[in-house]
Amino acid sequence: MLTFTIRRLVLAVPTLLFISLVIFGLLQLAPGDPMAQVPLTVPPEVKEKMRQALGLGDAWYIQYWKWIVQFFWVEPKVLVDWIFGTSFSEGQLRVLSWQTRSPVMDIVIQRLPQTLWVVGTAYLVAVLIALPIGVYSAYRQYSIFDNVGTFVSMIGFSVPPFFSGVLMIVIFAVNLGWFPSIYDTTHKVNDWQSFMVQINQMILPVMVLALQITAQIARFMRASMLDNLNQDYVRTARAKGLGEKTVVLSHVLRNSMIPVVTVIALGIPQIFGGAIITEQVFKVNGIGQLLITAIQANDLPMVQTLTFIFAVLIVVFNLIADVLYGILDPRIRYD
Repeated sequence: MLTFTIRRLVLAVPTLLFISLVIFGLLQLAPGDPMAQVPLTVPPEVKEKMRQALGLGDAWYIQYWKWIVQFFWVEPKVLVDWIFGTSFSEGQLRVLSWQTRSPVMDIVIQRLPQTLWVVGTAYLVAVLIALPIGVYSAYRQYSIFDNVGTFVSMIGFSVPPFFSGVLMIVIFAVNLGWFPSIYDTTHKVNDWQSFMVQINQMILPVMVLALQITAQIARFMRASMLDNLNQDYVRTARAKGLGEKTVVLSHVLRNSMIPVVTVIALGIPQIFGGAIITEQVFKVNGIGQLLITAIQANDLPMVQTLTFIFAVLIVVFNLIADVLYGILDPRIRYD
């Protein structure tokens, strides 16, 4: 397993480099000019000097190489300096946002807690709800609970977040007035009362994200349970006189979790993508809204960095899913 993990990590390096090159190339081909939002009163020669200062006068391969060095060499040294109080990155140019002229990673770190509050909570709630629903639906196949759960899961999986988010706002924020429709990013949690305010404003965006995740995981859990309930080892366990609870929870559930854990691990990067729309609907000042704002402002360094971070998450969690699959299933060996 260790050899497999090291081999996959080594293979991930050229994979990520190729992905970064593709992202850079696509953004270079995209229409738009970072100087488009500069006031018309600015003389053309000043705009040209501004373009040169941003590095737009260099060839594409030079721009790409500068970004690679800054992202893979300078930014890790900045992280080391922040942790250990050293000065390895002092005086070195970092990846700067064209819109704010600030380091991109500093802005990402500032926005990340808001996204993690919503995305992390939504994923945890979805998993805790989906697993019992999937198990009970499979055990009571074709029952009223199973039919209702299947119907709700299909709706949750089919309805996009931009529709369900607006629907939640209309019902629970406008008509009932139970929850706020806009997420207050400036709110700080200092005591129990402020914590409850934070939970209250998180309910709607968490419900929107958790609905889609719950539907997906519950369907996988149900299908995996149904596949294992008819296996020979289940009949053998029952024939030995084991209780139904022991058979279902200790034998069937354990084997059914193997593919479901893989789905859960692979779904984490997807939820960050889904949060982009949800953050726009509820005005959550997180990573998703930052990406949309950067696209609208044609802030290529910000868009490129955020898109590459999403790609890194996909590669990392693919590796985690493969490792977990090998740990949970003794029949899988990566020798």
